[in-house]
Amino acid sequence: MSDDATPREQREQAMARAEVDAEAQAEANRWRETTYRRAVERMGERQPDFTTSSEIEVQPLYSEAGLAGWQPEQALGFPGEYPYTRGIQPTMYRGRLWTMRQYAGYATAEESNRRYRYLLEQGGSGLSVAFDLPTQMGYDADHTLAEGEVGKVGVSISSLEDMRVLFDGIPLERITTSMTINSTASILLALYIAVAREQGADVRKLSGTVQNDILKEYIARGTYIYPPSSSMRIITDLFRYCADEVPRWNTISISGYHIREAGSTAAQEIGFTLANGIAYVQAAITAGLDVDGFAGQLSFFFNSHNIFFEEVAKFRAARRMWARIMRERFHARDARSQMLRFHTQTAGSTLTAQQPDNNIMRTAYQAMAAALGGTQSLHTNAKDEALSLPTEDSALLALRTQQVLAYETGIADTVDPLAGSYYVEALTNDLERLAWEYIEKIDALGGSVRAVEQGYIQREIEEAAYRYQRDLDEQRRIVVGVNKFQSAESKLPPILKVDAEAGRRQAQRVADLRAQRDNAAVGATLAALEEAARGSANLMPRILAAVEAYATLGEISDILRRVFGEQHEERRL
Repeated sequence: MSDDATPREQREQAMARAEVDAEAQAEANRWRETTYRRAVERMGERQPDFTTSSEIEVQPLYSEAGLAGWQPEQALGFPGEYPYTRGIQPTMYRGRLWTMRQYAGYATAEESNRRYRYLLEQGGSGLSVAFDLPTQMGYDADHTLAEGEVGKVGVSISSLEDMRVLFDGIPLERITTSMTINSTASILLALYIAVAREQGADVRKLSGTVQNDILKEYIARGTYIYPPSSSMRIITDLFRYCADEVPRWNTISISGYHIREAGSTAAQEIGFTLANGIAYVQAAITAGLDVDGFAGQLSFFFNSHNIFFEEVAKFRAARRMWARIMRERFHARDARSQMLRFHTQTAGSTLTAQQPDNNIMRTAYQAMAAALGGTQSLHTNAKDEALSLPTEDSALLALRTQQVLAYETGIADTVDPLAGSYYVEALTNDLERLAWEYIEKIDALGGSVRAVEQGYIQREIEEAAYRYQRDLDEQRRIVVGVNKFQSAESKLPPILKVDAEAGRRQAQRVADLRAQRDNAAVGATLAALEEAARGSANLMPRILAAVEAYATLGEISDILRRVFGEQHEERRL
């Protein structure tokens, strides 16, 4: 419908469109009740119903009839233009491929540094750092609660000394780094900035992302430390600091990935993730930040799961919704503030210990969905990750999966190649509708923080996970090699084993550091941090001063524990 048409012309156009829609629907009904019905009566269908993860009924055929009233100029626009359904860049992958950012980290800083250098030498175009659980929870490697966990699911970082080794020989000004860290995100970012300063880098040119998404920790992962309100204060302090000092840094990666890994549907992944995004934006505005001063550095992190077309549609719906949220709800005027930029990781929860080579195919299809959906960066899981951390060989194969996709398939040669597909556009609309319903429910509860405190989001995910498991048990959904097509198990592939002595060596390193540093200087910086935490001063400059004095991650976290307290999970009956 033309925007410059007169009211009468608009009514006439609408009537003409409605007539065309009615004719299309009548023809689709005719086919379904005659040709299709006779075929089903003769041969049947392979299952009683077809649905997506979000319980959207999949029709046998999609046509123009399924898009009645759909106006592509409003629903799609053009790439690089509002509402960004078709991508945030006009050229997308014709101009620049997505960043191939392989998530890695284990044992000590030295061992992880070798893996990073290897991946970069093999054509990786960015780093993604995995930290071990003690680092995520604010414990040094020599803490009693860290025993047995040091270096097991990521690299152990306790001090500036460790961070320096982790990035030895890697010029931080010339690469982008994503750090999957939340409760201690401000500390890890301060360590990163301190290393960059030592390298002589211009801090204002540093580029990367810190996950820093604490709400999804209360929802799905559990690696939180402080109560929600205190955590939100730390996050908004980081927003403000980076807006002034590290303007190219993405200050948060609002994660749907872990929400999906916990068992959510695709529609829940969109709805809950964007609702969390709304909470962060509102918290920053309440703290006095201008929306266009920080919103351009927000980023998102999504899962790419198994139901291929639903995943493509999910990414497109999320982009369109976020653009409207930022423009209409928060009145952002800068185009960058309205763009949903996101990293994608293939679905770890879909990987199977049975027949692990099947995981190569799963990952390839999931990666293709992410690329067709317009991701800005991508991690592809390795085939052995249901068994252990990936070996060097399996990590390389995962990277090569992305490279074949990018350079050999041709899917990067045109922008949004599935736009206009009746099925994809219908799914995009359906997912958007369901996601808005979740956002409206969360708004009615008082926002994401209140919804988390009341357990609403957690219950919704638990119920979705239960339904999925029931479908597997009853073979309504098939996982090859698990509930169908099982085979006698062959010999397991070689797996990566973390040196049992790595934890002891790392603990000793922390003890040695404490004996050698200027402890009076450390104490002064920690006292300044505590004073700031008890008041309203920005915490980031104090955290940076502390890490540069060689205060450890655990010591800084303990100061904040003393002021803010700790959050403990409540048991729900």
